[in-house]
Amino acid sequence: PFGNLSDCPNGSRWIMDVFNECAQDSRDVASIVLGLGSIGCFIAAAFPQFYQACRTGIMDQALSIYFLLGWLGGDLLNLIGSFLADQLPLQVYTAIYYVLADLGMLSLYCYYRVKNGSRAFPAPINAAFVFLCVGSLSSLSLLGSASTEDPGAFRGRSLLSAPGDEPGPKPFSRTEIVGFTIGSISSVLYLCSRVPQICTNYKRKSTSGVSYLLFALVMLGNSLYGLSVLLKNPEPGQGQGDYVLHHLPWLVGSLGVLALDVVVSF
Repeated sequence: PFGNLSDCPNGSRWIMDVFNECAQDSRDVASIVLGLGSIGCFIAAAFPQFYQACRTGIMDQALSIYFLLGWLGGDLLNLIGSFLADQLPLQVYTAIYYVLADLGMLSLYCYYRVKNGSRAFPAPINAAFVFLCVGSLSSLSLLGSASTEDPGAFRGRSLLSAPGDEPGPKPFSRTEIVGFTIGSISSVLYLCSRVPQICTNYKRKSTSGVSYLLFALVMLGNSLYGLSVLLKNPEPGQGQGDYVLHHLPWLVGSLGVLALDVVVSF
């Protein structure tokens, strides 16, 4: 069995079985629902851009390669950091989809660049593209084998401490510190990735070929993602402030980019 309800008194059985996460009250259930809504937004976000690319055939001109590479780099580090820093299971599952969607977007970008006879990528971009793609595939395979070997790897945070623990800050383990650091770098890449796209739109004086639904759904998904994390009850004995601190890079990476996405929207 994926979940053990004996470790989660009064928890929802179906949430434990499906998501391996402890949901003991309506706040926890709302966190799960918002997290699922966030995943739905991110799943749907890529398709309008795929359609727009096929319809206009100018995806290589409309989107900045630095935007796509920065997005992929941020998502890859987000995935690794979420896994190492013991984030919520839905955060890990969402991060896996991010990487897969980014690889699809980059593949489509490269296809139209070759089809339209654009000049070749500079060597640094080629190196970054190969490194990120290999790193993404390697990370997905390693995380997949880790989850197969250790079914408890995706346990919800509420299972990690006993109800009788004394209130106080939860110390970071060595692995969590590494994950927290990687997650922090990921949030910086997320913020930086929007700047090249804003510059591309400004230089072209046009957003032709860019699907606004992509950014609208990403904005909605990031909002739901951030609310999902904030609504989740801290572990027994853990304060709200300490809980937010443990999730801070992922909150910055989701809620922090909203301001830049608003600029893209304008």
